Amino acid sequence: MANRLANSTSPYLLAHAANPVDWWEWEEAAFEEARRRNLPVLLSVGYPACHWCHVMAHESFEDEATAAYLNKHFVSIKIDREERPDVDAVYMNATQAITGHGGWPMTWVLDHDRVPFFAGTYFPDGPRQGSPSFRQVLEAPSDAWRNRGDDVGQTAEEIRRHLQAPGALPAGALGRDALARAVGTLAREFDPANAGFGAAPKFPPSMALEFLLRNHARTGDPLSKQMLDATCVAMARGGLYDQLGGGFARYSVDAGWVVPHFEKMLYDNARLLGLYARWGGHRVAGDSADFLLRELRTAESGFASALDADTEEVEGKFYAWTPAQLREALGDEDGAWAAEVFTVTEVGTYDPPALEPGDQPI
Repeated sequence: MANRLANSTSPYLLAHAANPVDWWEWEEAAFEEARRRNLPVLLSVGYPACHWCHVMAHESFEDEATAAYLNKHFVSIKIDREERPDVDAVYMNATQAITGHGGWPMTWVLDHDRVPFFAGTYFPDGPRQGSPSFRQVLEAPSDAWRNRGDDVGQTAEEIRRHLQAPGALPAGALGRDALARAVGTLAREFDPANAGFGAAPKFPPSMALEFLLRNHARTGDPLSKQMLDATCVAMARGGLYDQLGGGFARYSVDAGWVVPHFEKMLYDNARLLGLYARWGGHRVAGDSADFLLRELRTAESGFASALDADTEEVEGKFYAWTPAQLREALGDEDGAWAAEVFTVTEVGTYDPPALEPGDQPI
């Protein structure tokens, strides 16, 4: 088996170079091989700081039996989304449109013309919490490719039409009626108990909040201000925000903004920094700016795209505190006070979820 990733410039691809999966990079030769063998293409997209990308790699791509199935029934392509954002953007947009959510790792099955007919994100190595195993997931499109070619072609054509459909809105200013309808839509999705929109997992809705901020400034709409203020306060007071180091996690796995997915994204924090500065949350904005400069700035004066805290395969190891660690850092009295304030207990503040957080989000 050729080790095609060994000379890659991507650290993410290099980390998969020793997998038993016969990986290809995104290149025409991979699709030529798929045509020659008359096999579908498995496309797997991830990036170095993605926790569930690493989990899926350990569970499935390092597993000999799973790799053997992949090598027999698919031509497999691995992509680093940071190296090929152009490819990632196309398929992520389609993933969101087709499944209603997105996230990494992103898993697609494509035909020979690069048109997808199956979409997903993380899949576990065994059936869990209603989610099929990765092996079960692989069997369905493989069987369809061999035995139901017309169905595959029809699905691929429908997705092709969707990808080619124009998505831009016509130019022009939005009137008060349109703005009011947008506020009404957000209000129907607003969580009155915890703030934010929808149910868990909850993402920082930076663009929706930006709209509410601008709409209130323009029209004085009190409902816009109510939803904006409640959500900005809830996110900054909860576990989504790093109370010590600054910066927001990618999302909260619960509806109450308590348990973060321990990964901080550059684009999330850049958007939220500006939002909080304009909203009036200057401490949050300042601490987030310090985090970006301290943790994500590179030697070349650019910025890394993400900071992952899953060191040593323990999710959030360097973010979650024990009462003993608080006492050691702050002293007995202040440590006990901090543990009470932040609900830090001997058994832990939270139970890390088994798999769901990596599946749904974007």
